[in-house]
Amino acid sequence: MIVTARNEAPGIAATLAALAEAFPAAPIVLGDDGSRDGTATLARGCGVEVVGDGRRRGKGGAATLAARRALELGGESATYVFADADLGTSAALLVALRDAVAGGAADLAIAVFARPSGGGFGIALGFARAVLRRCAAAELAAPISGQRALNGATLLAALPFAPRFGMELAMTIDTLRYGGTVLEISLDLAHRSTGRTPAGFAHRARQLIDFGAVYAVRR
Repeated sequence: MIVTARNEAPGIAATLAALAEAFPAAPIVLGDDGSRDGTATLARGCGVEVVGDGRRRGKGGAATLAARRALELGGESATYVFADADLGTSAALLVALRDAVAGGAADLAIAVFARPSGGGFGIALGFARAVLRRCAAAELAAPISGQRALNGATLLAALPFAPRFGMELAMTIDTLRYGGTVLEISLDLAHRSTGRTPAGFAHRARQLIDFGAVYAVRR
């Protein structure tokens, strides 16, 4: 299990508890992106290994550290599940992604939120879909979903991840370009919405910049 977090203290314990119950045999590695609210301390208290040196690296950088540590623990033959830290008890549903990849249905399985709650106008997601079409000739509903599972070989090929919020889009494009199979699965997941607030719009603006960088490299 690979979890990324930045300042997720209010909900991190519930997410980690759900993952530990759903994946009892899997070690959980948290990539902490320079949290200042005790996220890392809470995660360690849940028995989770935390990687990160307190510096802010962006989501892609934090996830790269966590993924490399997870590969050391699990090896190339394992299946790896990525989860955002704000899923709460719904994180248990990610078992469906693990089972799809472990069963050979896909090299990369991506969760589609059955109840979308992004809160914006869909501009960032629409742009990401357009980049996917241009770079990999593919149509997907959720190319930037952070909830995904992949086999060890696909994970190795994806490292290091693209910086910041570009990591999922780049991972999806690269998997398809190198002949991997991608499967989307609708799950009744819940997470914290950024909403139509100044902070939410700023978040989506940063996403757009990072998606543009992915396109610049892969077009």
